[in-house]
Order: sequence, then structure tokens, then C-alpha cells
Amino acid sequence: MSLAYDMKETPTAIADRLDAQLRNAHPGAILAAAVEMYGDRLALVSSFGSESAVLLHMAAQVDSAIAVLFLDTGMLFGQTLDYRRSLAAKLGLTGVRDLRPRFEDLAITDPGADLWKTDTDACCHIRKVLPLDLALGGYDAWITGRKRFQGGSRLRLPVVEFVDGKMKFNPLANWTRTELDAYASYNDLPAHPLVAAGFPSIGCWPCTSPVEEGQDSRSGRWAGSQKTECGIHMARAPGVAPFVGVDI
Repeated sequence: MSLAYDMKETPTAIADRLDAQLRNAHPGAILAAAVEMYGDRLALVSSFGSESAVLLHMAAQVDSAIAVLFLDTGMLFGQTLDYRRSLAAKLGLTGVRDLRPRFEDLAITDPGADLWKTDTDACCHIRKVLPLDLALGGYDAWITGRKRFQGGSRLRLPVVEFVDGKMKFNPLANWTRTELDAYASYNDLPAHPLVAAGFPSIGCWPCTSPVEEGQDSRSGRWAGSQKTECGIHMARAPGVAPFVGVDI
């Protein structure tokens, strides 16, 4: 498969062509293609959540030194922080980098660490979107662990897309939960400790609830609200701050 591209192609055209070439490829092959194209200008963004081990294991097989960006919001479950350390060590990932919200943003906008009670979008923006935007400034492309079966806006998720000036690879887009579980079992990958407690999707502790059997896996995220995404995967107008008092 040739991944060469014509310098006259627009980034969107390149993304569309790569998506057509890779849409039926194995996730490992998609990761390898991304690394081949972008090298150290590529980062993998991981929550080290309930389904993260599969993609991280695949990435470690391609390049154990790949940059892995982990958003430590200051509101994560202690089990997630422990899992991040133990899983990275088990897989031999040497490029994991913890991203934290800026002190000045927290001091101005969320001094009481209770913004999540009144404005979850603003809380996610300060603790996730801004730190990731800042970190991704040093990369041309990034990898996500999103899948179509997660529903909502992810139902028509492409394998490759060009968003906010970055090439974005979604290697697991067309994999099913059965395929994920089979891969994790075959490779003896440890599950996030909260999965056994009924948390199939895990974010910050104030906004994550256990899910009843048969419910959508992400129904425990921001339960009782219309919110389905933290914001890091939502396209934004360059230079426009979605929230007053916060600069991008």
C-alpha cells in the first residue's frame, strides 16, 4: 500500500484518501501507517480507561517509545492513576506524558474545584481541552481510541480525518466490542479495576456512574444530561475561546 501523497493535495484530500485506503485495515496496520508517515510528530491520546489497553498494546508493538498523552484532570479515580502507571510499565511504553490543567486556569475559573456542579462543559474545557490543545501544538497528527459502536456522534467515525489542522487516526473505529474483548483476552491484557464494579466507560469521578446491564456503555458519563463528549473531539474555530475568560 502506497502512503505517498502529491504535494498539491489538500490535507482534507489526503485524509479522505488515507481513510479509503485504511478503512478495512487491521488497527495495527493503521497504527504502523501513522507512525511511518509522521514519526515523532505523532502522538497517541489515551485516557487509560476501560478500553484503552488494546490500542496501547498495539501501539507498543509498533513503537514502544511513541508519545502517549494522558490527561490527568485532577478529578480522576485513584484506580485510573494506578492503572496508568502499571499498564504503561507492563507494555513497556516509555513515552507516556501526563498533561495537567494550568494552575492559573484553575485559580481563575475553578478555584473551589466544584465547577463540575454548575458547568460540566467549562470544567472539561479547562481540565481536558486546553491542556490537550497546548500539548498537541507540538504534533502534526494524533491517534484516538474512539469506536463507532460507542454510539452518538461516533456512529459515522472515519478511520482517518483532518480536524483543527491535525491529521487524526482512529484505528479502532470499525472494531466491535467482541473483537476488543477477544484481543484483550488473547494478549492477557489487564482490565481497568473499575470495570468489574460496573463502569464500562470511565472518566472523572464526579461525572462517571456505574451502568446497569444492557445499558449503553457510555450512559454512565454525565448521566442525566445531554452531554456525551468532553470536548476534545469537537471541532473548534481557531483562536476562538468557547468560554469567557479562557484563552486558547
